[in-house]
Amino acid sequence: MLISPDDCAHQILEVVPLVMRAIRSEMRDHRTPDLSVPQFRTLVFLNRYEGASLSDVAEHIGLRLPSMSKLMDGLVTRGLVTRQTHPVDRRRVTLALTARGRTMQQTASKATQACLAERLATLSTPDRVTVAQAMLILHPLFKSGREIEIGASKQVK
Repeated sequence: MLISPDDCAHQILEVVPLVMRAIRSEMRDHRTPDLSVPQFRTLVFLNRYEGASLSDVAEHIGLRLPSMSKLMDGLVTRGLVTRQTHPVDRRRVTLALTARGRTMQQTASKATQACLAERLATLSTPDRVTVAQAMLILHPLFKSGREIEIGASKQVK
């Protein structure tokens, strides 16, 4: 079966938003009620990119720096995130989850993964293999250089 790059792009544009809507819905259902979706997304990001800057998080969440700073103030006050001066560049502040923030994020992520696994269980084994292989193929195509930079800065710590 021949599929053009345009046809493939069309399929991605049709399916990915549906998958993301399901993931967001599950994440929303499994977060604590006193945590907004942007706050929860911030915890997820910091779990993946510990040591990220406020700018890194703001770019990912889609907020301007003043709004992100206010959101971060709330997470720090609640003991979910810490701010620390970067060990090499004293002008830079790095962000990290506290143990409490990590536990909160991981609990919701595990519950979301379990719900997704329940949906995927309805697929045949060969179809699940196909989906997993497709994710492995797509990952390097869509991983941005910015994510690589953030990951590298995490290792600087």
